[in-house]
Amino acid sequence: MTTIYALASAKGRAGVAVMRLSGEDAGMALATLTGKDVPPARQAALRTFADPGTAIVIDRGLALWFPAPASFTGEDVVELHLHGGPAVIAAMAAALDGLGLIPAEPGEFSRRAFEHGKLDLTEAEGIADLVNAETEAQRIQALRQMDGALGAVYEGWRGDLIRALAFLEADLDFPDEDLPGGIAARVLPVLDRLAAEFREHLDDGRRGEVLRDGFQVVITGAPNVGKSSLLNALARRDVAIVSEIAGTTRDTIEVRLDLGGYPVTLVDTAGLRDSDDVIEQEGVRRARARAAQADLRLRIFEAGEGVGLAQPDDLIVINKVDVVRPGDMPVAFMISVRTGEGIDVLLGALERKVVGMMGLRDAPSLTRSRHRRALEDAADHLDRARVGFAGKLEPELVAEDVRLAARSLARITGRVDVEDILDVVFGEFCIGK
Repeated sequence: MTTIYALASAKGRAGVAVMRLSGEDAGMALATLTGKDVPPARQAALRTFADPGTAIVIDRGLALWFPAPASFTGEDVVELHLHGGPAVIAAMAAALDGLGLIPAEPGEFSRRAFEHGKLDLTEAEGIADLVNAETEAQRIQALRQMDGALGAVYEGWRGDLIRALAFLEADLDFPDEDLPGGIAARVLPVLDRLAAEFREHLDDGRRGEVLRDGFQVVITGAPNVGKSSLLNALARRDVAIVSEIAGTTRDTIEVRLDLGGYPVTLVDTAGLRDSDDVIEQEGVRRARARAAQADLRLRIFEAGEGVGLAQPDDLIVINKVDVVRPGDMPVAFMISVRTGEGIDVLLGALERKVVGMMGLRDAPSLTRSRHRRALEDAADHLDRARVGFAGKLEPELVAEDVRLAARSLARITGRVDVEDILDVVFGEFCIGK
């Protein structure tokens, strides 16, 4: 396999750049650049690096050598710790090109680690999520997945299915042998337990996926009630244009927040009203669609006006209380975006709501739609196998459904039939990972 290289990290002119090489020629490249043998494994060594084509010194830095298979990719790996200036990085890249090494594609290091059995697909996805984590909760979830917690759940279930399948196939293949009686019947309790565990895992409110993508909070209400002003107040900066002209906001406007360690996407929408303006009509349609898909809605009303219907999880906000002081409304938050009154109280309540709805579970959660689809397929095959037992179908058909359920689980971790999804999985990575 061709040796690849990439700039794994860089901290600018005053900092350090790390270049990583992986492949069978990585050690030879290091020896050529330094004119010395590779250093002892996993020990940093001070080296002078020179372009082998011109003998011009590039830099003086540290070299580390990780021989296969005890490396991240399972191949020979070299790390070069250089000064972080762009001229140093460019000169080293040119020297590596001259040695026949090629720049790595996004995710190629992690893909090679998967291909050499160092990672399963869920662990590789955990690395990508950790790199992209913006909040503490995202970091914790990604780290658990990278450490194999999610893959261990699926592989445990897959092992149970394979053992159940072994019993079924023994009954099929050796009907005349002196095997323990009722082998097939002993499988049904295992399938019943797994089916219940699959459904419980799927019935998680999509917490893991929401945590990766961001908890969606949509601000909705009539024109000029203060939606855009509330967005700016909660974001602590001017994100949306605010004016006295009704219908100023025509499209959705988003801002990312970190509330209690959870990523929240706060969305301002067009004011809800009937209009003859075609563009405003489209804005209202989009506003209603985003509100329907939201994880939580802030329904904002103007003080002195009536309060419309809301769903149980919605937060009701009464704005402009500096102008009109409404009577007691224990289910609503009284605010004034003009004076700032009540904004901190609302923000604290919103944070508690998000944390309460999103709290991390002890068991690892599904984090991608492809996991969900594969597990739903496995659950469907398992249900058919259980129905087959009850309906006394041919044992071959029952065994086939158990086999297909195991294969669906294997697709999540990358045990079988994954060539069609590898480009999608590793295409999300950054260069050098």
